[in-house]
Amino acid sequence: MATQPMAADRPATIHDIAALCGVAASTVSRALTNPDRVNIRTRERIRAAAVELNYTPNSQAKALSSGKTGAVGVLVPDITNPFYFDLIRGTQLQLKAAGYTQLLVDTEESDEVEASTLEQLRKSADGVIVAASRLNDESLAAAALRMPMVTVNRDVDEVPAVIIDTPSAMTQALDHLISLGHTSVAYVAGPAVSQSSARRWAALTALAEDRAVQVRNLGPFAPKTQSGAVAADAAVHSRVTACIVFNDLIAIGMLQRLRERGLRVPEDMSIVGCDDIFGADFCNPPLTTLSSPIEQAGRVAVSMLLAQLNPLASGGNRRRSVMPTHLTVRGSTASAPASSVAP
Repeated sequence: MATQPMAADRPATIHDIAALCGVAASTVSRALTNPDRVNIRTRERIRAAAVELNYTPNSQAKALSSGKTGAVGVLVPDITNPFYFDLIRGTQLQLKAAGYTQLLVDTEESDEVEASTLEQLRKSADGVIVAASRLNDESLAAAALRMPMVTVNRDVDEVPAVIIDTPSAMTQALDHLISLGHTSVAYVAGPAVSQSSARRWAALTALAEDRAVQVRNLGPFAPKTQSGAVAADAAVHSRVTACIVFNDLIAIGMLQRLRERGLRVPEDMSIVGCDDIFGADFCNPPLTTLSSPIEQAGRVAVSMLLAQLNPLASGGNRRRSVMPTHLTVRGSTASAPASSVAP
């Protein structure tokens, strides 16, 4: 059969193979994606033609025919936040071991960016892991109905989740400060839409009532080092002697600002961070903080997602996994000063 020569400047397609073999393009597609449905002679002829034409399968076409992309989306609200470094490493290693490609997206602390990204990933990913989602509960639950999903540090009914248990570690942080003589403590809150921040504050208020100490809420603050200056000023104005801070980035910014104001940490004010990010142990002073197995959280999230993608091959179908958290004591906490810090 005479065939029209293929243009040299474009890759081969299944239509070129079909023309060379004298079969329908649908037959070529079946031979390449589901070979058991094509007789062996036709199948081998098609494979030989594919080699001759140097055919490379188009990933999008393959996804359309198989319903699988071999990719998983991982969404984080701020890729520059060191907290997410270990999480991303954990998801990457676990996905690679399972034969998946990781599609990493920075959602810029924006619910709108997150929502549009999730919609786009329905076509280009088999599932998604969403860390610290900024969507409301209803929107997140609705998104989970449209594609396999696991959240990290966001607890919503009917959505599988990995929870980093910092609220329970509030007990360790507050008791540590009480043991040092602090009776007036501030919680420096994270973003207003952060479920983690709200849960930590709820845990702290319950603990404070039980232990007869005063806690006050400062914020909300963006989870960035730059927020630390305003947070430090608010803490000084509130006349507290210690702060438990939403994350290490804000806490490190507070250390810098307090130093600028001529105040000493921990002699004048104690600071407790959260996340134990890279650098928390060698800032000045080294930061007392809450530590969690972040990389392991990423690996567990992937395992839970894979259980949804391939239930028959999975070892279980966990809906919720809790990562333990503990207080790591360093140099940013010490005995309460004799009097509160003057504003």
